[in-house]
Amino acid sequence: MALRINKQRGEYARQMRREPTEPEKRLWRHLSNSKLGGYKFRRQTVIGPYICDFSCSYNGLIVELDGHTHDAALDAIRDKYLRSSGYIVLRFSNADVMADMESVLATILHNCEQLPERRYAPTPTPPL
Repeated sequence: MALRINKQRGEYARQMRREPTEPEKRLWRHLSNSKLGGYKFRRQTVIGPYICDFSCSYNGLIVELDGHTHDAALDAIRDKYLRSSGYIVLRFSNADVMADMESVLATILHNCEQLPERRYAPTPTPPL
């Protein structure tokens, strides 16, 4: 059974995928189609009450890009929720992506290689 997401949040995520910021476009060029180390990333993924910029479900890595409008206190609450849900969050500023893409990609790849594969235990078949 697929998890249901909030319909409005899902529509907002689709809109964000259609209208990415310039730093998101540039980073997505390197993450799409498993270009970075063979790791599959998705963009604007709904996880719980949040929309994450980029996520890799293989190892639970989330990559967030922060512009000048991000609120550090709200980001801390968001990161705490995501960590409690089993995710690792990396944050980069838009300026980092625009000025030093190689370092951003190296950091993401290093973390992907260090994190173990997330394996979900199958739901046991109920007894008859």
